[in-house]
Amino acid sequence: MPERPSVPVFDFVSARESAAGTGVRSFWPGIWLLGFLTLVVGSVIALVLYLQHFEAEEGTRRQAADAQWLEQSVQFHFRRLEEDLRVAARQSADVQGGLLWREPGVLLAQGWVGAPLSAPPALWQMDENRHPLNAQSLATMHDTARGLRRSAYAGPMRDADGRLMPLVWLAVPYFERGYFVGNYVAGLSLEVAVQSLVPEWFTRSHEVRLVLDEGSTAFDPGKRKPFRAAMNLAGTDVYLEVTPIQDQPATVPRMFLLVAMVFLGGMLVSLWALRRDIQKRQQVQARLQAEVALRTAMENSVTIGLRAWDLAGRVLYVNEAFCEMVGYPAERLVGVSAPMPYWPRGNDSHIEQVHRDVLAHGTSIDGVEVQFQHRDSHLIDVLIHEAPLHTANGEHIGWMSSVLDISERKRAQAVAAQQQERLEATGRLVAVGEVASTLAHELNQPLGALSSFATGLLNKLNAGRISTEETAPVVQRIAGLAERAGRIIQRVNAIARRREISLQRLDLMPVLQRMAPHTVPDAEPVWVNADELLIEHLLNNLLTNAQEAAQAHSGTPQVHLGVRMEQGWAQISISDNGPGVPDETQSHIFDAFFSSKEGGMGMGLAICRSIVEAHHGRIQVDRSPELGGARFTVSLPLAGNALGEPSTPDGTIDTP
Repeated sequence: MPERPSVPVFDFVSARESAAGTGVRSFWPGIWLLGFLTLVVGSVIALVLYLQHFEAEEGTRRQAADAQWLEQSVQFHFRRLEEDLRVAARQSADVQGGLLWREPGVLLAQGWVGAPLSAPPALWQMDENRHPLNAQSLATMHDTARGLRRSAYAGPMRDADGRLMPLVWLAVPYFERGYFVGNYVAGLSLEVAVQSLVPEWFTRSHEVRLVLDEGSTAFDPGKRKPFRAAMNLAGTDVYLEVTPIQDQPATVPRMFLLVAMVFLGGMLVSLWALRRDIQKRQQVQARLQAEVALRTAMENSVTIGLRAWDLAGRVLYVNEAFCEMVGYPAERLVGVSAPMPYWPRGNDSHIEQVHRDVLAHGTSIDGVEVQFQHRDSHLIDVLIHEAPLHTANGEHIGWMSSVLDISERKRAQAVAAQQQERLEATGRLVAVGEVASTLAHELNQPLGALSSFATGLLNKLNAGRISTEETAPVVQRIAGLAERAGRIIQRVNAIARRREISLQRLDLMPVLQRMAPHTVPDAEPVWVNADELLIEHLLNNLLTNAQEAAQAHSGTPQVHLGVRMEQGWAQISISDNGPGVPDETQSHIFDAFFSSKEGGMGMGLAICRSIVEAHHGRIQVDRSPELGGARFTVSLPLAGNALGEPSTPDGTIDTP
């Protein structure tokens, strides 16, 4: 076996097992996917809530930090202003001054209080006179600074109507050699001070409001909740209210959330695409399962053996019908190469050559007939058809065989051939017997007449009682009988060689008039396609039988001869007043060697039937309704141009 290139092999067993191994679609993946989606949605909601809480806390912490920074900044600058005023109290001209010292509008007035050499500032006196609480607050500040030896504040001052004004007084005590000299005081505008202390960058994101009355509430529900920071000016209750005017989003958490959502969205899209791919695969798998189930059912239902093999001649697959056909299980056949276990022993060369031809070229449309040997050693005639086996990409990888067991057909053909041979032999014997019987039947009468005439002539010649004139008619009669015997031989020869019958267009009326002269009147011609000689022989037999039957049964024998045309047929009827044909005999009267006459050979009517069938006609027998005897009816198909012609009148032959 020549080596062939390696080709991919289709694994039938793996394909069937992979398709049959999958069961009903599981619902667990759907539950897992639903649970995962629920977890994802819950995580997203929790993350959003956490970020909102985180941002809220971050905003509060940032607001508190800003307020604390502003509070510390305010305290720092006011402490620095106290130091500046303490330097100024020493009458020192080298006052560098902080922010509040340098900012115009902060220091509304300054001067000594309690020193004998200077009078209090005019604004001091105005505030004392403007409202009683102002004087009390200023006196308390003066005493506090003197008693505690530290700076003290008074205010905020009130106007004449008692309303608080953004004006406070700062008193810085001055001692010299342990003795109190006085307080260096300064009137401060808190609004200007706060405006100078709050930087511009802070005001872009916060609104800072000076709160003079701790109990006042100026909270706007439409804005964010403010945060109050104490200015810690000893002796006053002044606060700074800080309100954020714009959100400061936590960029990093939101970026983190955005990135996480992008990745989550990508993951969900991937899951959706994966889910669609899985659904398509499941649909394809379901169709594959249905197709495999259908093909398996078809393979199990057919009685034709199926076999697949690769280009190297190795069996890839066999179905159950093939296994039952050869008697080997599939495990013994799959993977086997030539010689196959079902090849007939002793005929390896022939089937191996067939095997090579099939692998190289497949089989023709008519297939190839070979013999397999069953495992129990009996031979099987099979008819194999091969079809190319291709992969999905169209690559030829082997052959697919359908193996049909034709053993019964072969046996039937052999039996039919034997029967046909025996039938032909029987037919030949019957034909020989028929010819011999016909010759014997037909030649019996003329030969007997010849013998009688010859004997009578010889007797008269021996007795010298015959003249020449009397001899001539006898010799002519003997010659006529000899001629008739020759014609009989020709007829029998024609009957024996039916295939050589020459059908010609023939008018039946002259033939009938010749067979029954003076009884058949002149009438319209009746045209048929017939052999005149055989038709004469047919009519002669039927008329002779009718005359014999009528003479044997009746003193006034009668024979009627009728001709008529009906529905494309020419019907010739011959009736007699004899005993007729019994009903139980009518079905056998035309059989060969069947005769109701004593000494009859039973070939006359059989020859008549053969002549009629040779002319594609039919012959029947029944009882004559007119004469009461037998009536034979011969039906012959009319010639082409005779169809539709009127029927001819019946003719009657009356026997003497």
